Amino acid sequence: MKVCEEIGQACFRPSVEGKFITIGGEKFYIKGVTYGTFRPDEQGNQFPSPRTVEHDFSLMVRHGINAVRTYTVPPRYLLELAGDYGLKVMVGLPWEQHITFLDEAARVREIIGRVQEGVRSCAQHPAVLCYTIGNEIPAQIVRWYGPKRIEQFLHQLFNAVKAIDPDGLVTYVNYPTTEYLSLPFLDFDCFNVYLETEEKLSAYLARLHNLTGDRPLVLAEIGLDSMRNGEERQAEVLDWQIRTIFGKGCAGTFVFAWTDEWWRGGFEIEDWDFGIVTRQRQPKRALATVAQVFADAPFASKTQLPKISVVVCTYNGAATIRDCMNGLLELDYPDFEVIVVSDGSTDQTPGIVGLYPFRLICTPNRGLSNARNTGLEAATGDIVAYIDDDAYPDPHWLHYLAYSYLNTKHAGMGGPNLLPEHDGPIATSVFHAPGGPVHVLTTDEIAEHIPGCNMSFRREVLLEIGGFDPIYRAAGDDVDVCWRVQQKGYTIGYHPSATVWHHRRNSLQAYWKQQQGYGRAEALLERKWPEKYNTLGHLSWGGRIYGNGVTQPLELRRRKIFHGIWGSAPFQSVYQPAPSLLACLPLMPEWYLLTGGLALLSVLGLVWSPLLWAIPGFVATLAIVLIQAGVSAARAPYKAPTRKQQGWFWLLTSWLHVIQPLARLYGRFAYGLTPWRKRGPARYQWHHLFARTSHVTRWSENWRSLEDWLADMERHLKATNVRVRSGGEFDAWDLQVSGSFFAAVRGLLTIEEHGGGKQLLRLRCRARSSMVGRWLFFVSIGLGGLAVWHQAYLISLLFGLMSLGLLVGFFTGTARAMIAFCEAFQQPVTDSPAETDDQDTAADGPEKEPELLSLPFAGETLVTVHPQKITPGVL
Repeated sequence: MKVCEEIGQACFRPSVEGKFITIGGEKFYIKGVTYGTFRPDEQGNQFPSPRTVEHDFSLMVRHGINAVRTYTVPPRYLLELAGDYGLKVMVGLPWEQHITFLDEAARVREIIGRVQEGVRSCAQHPAVLCYTIGNEIPAQIVRWYGPKRIEQFLHQLFNAVKAIDPDGLVTYVNYPTTEYLSLPFLDFDCFNVYLETEEKLSAYLARLHNLTGDRPLVLAEIGLDSMRNGEERQAEVLDWQIRTIFGKGCAGTFVFAWTDEWWRGGFEIEDWDFGIVTRQRQPKRALATVAQVFADAPFASKTQLPKISVVVCTYNGAATIRDCMNGLLELDYPDFEVIVVSDGSTDQTPGIVGLYPFRLICTPNRGLSNARNTGLEAATGDIVAYIDDDAYPDPHWLHYLAYSYLNTKHAGMGGPNLLPEHDGPIATSVFHAPGGPVHVLTTDEIAEHIPGCNMSFRREVLLEIGGFDPIYRAAGDDVDVCWRVQQKGYTIGYHPSATVWHHRRNSLQAYWKQQQGYGRAEALLERKWPEKYNTLGHLSWGGRIYGNGVTQPLELRRRKIFHGIWGSAPFQSVYQPAPSLLACLPLMPEWYLLTGGLALLSVLGLVWSPLLWAIPGFVATLAIVLIQAGVSAARAPYKAPTRKQQGWFWLLTSWLHVIQPLARLYGRFAYGLTPWRKRGPARYQWHHLFARTSHVTRWSENWRSLEDWLADMERHLKATNVRVRSGGEFDAWDLQVSGSFFAAVRGLLTIEEHGGGKQLLRLRCRARSSMVGRWLFFVSIGLGGLAVWHQAYLISLLFGLMSLGLLVGFFTGTARAMIAFCEAFQQPVTDSPAETDDQDTAADGPEKEPELLSLPFAGETLVTVHPQKITPGVL
């Protein structure tokens, strides 16, 4: 193989590493063209003569092409010539996919046999890039059999290929009309995509990346017909298509086609000219364009890139930081700096970092957020990128981040964090277990959250929000900073190929400790962002969580596929219904409280036999946890060589799914994040304990809109650590404040206009108990009464105390919410345009602190603010 020998390349088999294909440890970006299909010769060979193939390959190599895609099994001479010229071949394994091929078992066996025969003719050849087990099965055929049967058949073909060539890569070439096919067993994903606007292609590539997950994405066909659009337009479109594909993080692409010569269905196709050379092998303008873009790929060298400061925060990270430093040394980026902040490390970390040409800053131990701020202060780049000391980056990590910053206005940018290949069985199971660093996307490209092990921000934005909050010493800082960036009106993006390799915890004890720490971080976050958490103390994301290890709910509802009328939609997508509340409850750590409560009742059944009826409930709640853990663990793509090892991986991962919520729950409770936690002011007046309704009035000399008053109240309420919720479009109330798990108060504001900008505000607050609180109260009362009837006085006493506790929780929660409403209502008005311009108010001097009068009567509380300014007739 003369070209390989000339350039000193060893003939390694291609392999997959994360989002890319590698050969001999080097990243291999596919810069290919499709080749064929051609008119068969007298012997039935569907390829040109060896002389023509050699001429084609020689011209390809001179123009920077490194791969060809065939639609039929290539003859041996083509593979030999490809090897001679350093080209890799995507081998097509054709079969009759355009007919109802699953109707006859004999036909299925024949297809599998023919596919294996094609693989045998190419197996182990160093020029083989991969095998394709199909190309665009027609949507109506998929619809005829249903997606599941097609997916199962393609899995059969995949296994058949692997049985002949275990080390060969295998893929299937899909297209937008059947994008809903779920094929997680493939080595990488391929799509044929023809979109003729840059914006649509960019958006669709982001969608495809989210569908493919951690696997490489290759565009197996792109192009434009020069007969209808002209050669100049063809070259122009191919230019931005290829640049967009590489910029969006794809592993490569094939241009359709090398030549206008095209044979299909027994006929020469003469009314389409997709080739970048003519049928006579004369170059079109597109050939020079493709050569230039391929030469620039994956990134144009002439682009002015921003300087990036990479910050590594470490505390006793000697075990892993050497990998991090070596990875940073291999970064392929023209303008960056590395700042390592050792946050009071007492091990060998400073000494290891000192061996590398990076800036080291040693500080006393002050926590992760302070360390991040130290790195931010020292950074001189326009972008500050954070990576953990137990992670190392892909060589093009900064390039992909820079591409996103140059092409968007995002204030922050993140990417995936993948598991290094040889991290051991426990780390592999932890990678597929819940509680890991995942990203949350609200769209295919906009993130609600990016994990701290791989996050970056514009430096000016971080400085604007005041950096990281020092209260987060070990975790939670990334969640908080993302929310504060978005609170300022900025957006955060996500690039699927801005990859880092992240070591997971390698022992069960370390995993348990990590999850406890995350639980403590959630407690800190809830105190600062109570509106983000529900009554139970569970965080509800606005977007969708992506990543490995997410525990899946046991949902009976099936996914829906948008086919269009008569299956005619060109883009057919899956629409997964949102899980029901009942299906989501077992996913919450607080589900274990229900299980524990039923277990306690079952034990008490030994004293009072009717409580033994709790045993079926206990068994059911526990079974749901175990089943959903097993089902979620079974979806993980284990790469174990034997079924026994796969079984052990599944068992360990299932166990991690079970214990992770317990660890989180323990961490939350240790820092006060309990369902029965108290919210709002600690002080309240006695009449608030029993008031179900409260009326509050306030006089204002300066006119403001109802929306401004409510927004002001909402800001003040959030500052008092209560959970505030705004009323919806169909609600007859404006704001709801939860004082505890058991009670909430809803407020409704109205305004009387008294002329001259003068207003009288009336706020009505009404208490309400939670549905769960009411249910628990009546059940405990009922069981307590039944226990008295059966003369089980100890049991009745326990349920009586429980009922009393629920009542106390309701009344104190109501009082806290009432006083929070009153205090927020009387707070001084924040600056607004209407009042800032009012010179009379400024001349009057500072306004006195508003006074409160409480007049309890008939179960109601009347509170008047500024009573001296209200005439008796008003009330």
